[in-house]
Amino acid sequence: MKKFGIYTVIFLIVTIILPTAIVKTFKFVPIEDKINMDSNEFEKEIKKEQQKWTKGEIEEILLDGNIKVYDTRNNKVHTMNLEEYVKGVVAAEMPAEFHIEALKAQAVASRTYALHRSLNFPDGHPDHIEAPICTGIHCQAYLTFEELKSMHPKDWEKKYWPKIEEAVKSTEGQVLYYDGDLIEPLYHSTSGGMTEDALDVFQIDRPYLKPVPSPFEEEAPKFKTIVTLTGDEFIKKLLMKYPGSNITKENLGEKIKLVEKTKSGRIKKIAIDGTVVNGREIRDLFELNSTNFTITYNPKTNIVEIETIGYGHGVGMSQWGANGMAKKGSNYEEILKHFYTGVEIGQFTLHKGENKTENKN
Repeated sequence: MKKFGIYTVIFLIVTIILPTAIVKTFKFVPIEDKINMDSNEFEKEIKKEQQKWTKGEIEEILLDGNIKVYDTRNNKVHTMNLEEYVKGVVAAEMPAEFHIEALKAQAVASRTYALHRSLNFPDGHPDHIEAPICTGIHCQAYLTFEELKSMHPKDWEKKYWPKIEEAVKSTEGQVLYYDGDLIEPLYHSTSGGMTEDALDVFQIDRPYLKPVPSPFEEEAPKFKTIVTLTGDEFIKKLLMKYPGSNITKENLGEKIKLVEKTKSGRIKKIAIDGTVVNGREIRDLFELNSTNFTITYNPKTNIVEIETIGYGHGVGMSQWGANGMAKKGSNYEEILKHFYTGVEIGQFTLHKGENKTENKN
């Protein structure tokens, strides 16, 4: 640290990466351009769902291979073939330019999530009673083929759609299990180098959602971002959120203190003039991409810079980490087993009167 008379530097290295997703009903936040959801909402939903679903039960409920999806854009419910739905999710959630093995990993995770939603909310989710799954950021992003064509260059269909189809077709029917039970496959955009423990982020312990290294993410467009404010703007926001705090430009270095980090090094709790708050509150207050941030104040220029590493909640599979692993030679099974500790990849088939499940491991 530099001395206060020259620079006051406050280092709060945090990381909770909140986008998007889930354990017994988290919420997935699609890639880069999606707004991060409040993890407090995730926690409420997680605690609603305690059921475990086995491979056989999945087949009994989804005998025809279709799922119901609520389209938030036109308020209509569509019955979709599961595999066709997964194509639209993969194309919406992950750049088609990614390595084919990363796209395959996304397909398996997205399929697993869709099944989990359908099983836990067969009559509709409380936030969209029309169907178990929606097309908004509350669930998984989904785009139709026509929508995808309209939003991409003319050569996208020829260049990338076959790649999406291959990723889904080559993993058809594959889902993730832990100890024989269907898992809640959280995923996010960019972890910043290490994924997070679901227990630290959502207060729900899942043995398959533990911190693991996620290198090779430096190419992610939001691997590192900087938010710049004046010292006055920074303090004003803090005082609006925490009225009564005695925070000035002269005492910033004394009034903001690290209290606790998560296992992966992200800030879990910090003190604002003695009041201990969750690190997510600071992230939300300053609209940061994650809770892996460093705050630096320069009294000479009266500028506060908040450098953030990563994007999303950081739990489960990092999409950019998956792409990095694939480019380094890992296949989709290795990617999934890296990010989801101790899982198995199971193959299920849906035939009326004849349920079959094959364990791929």
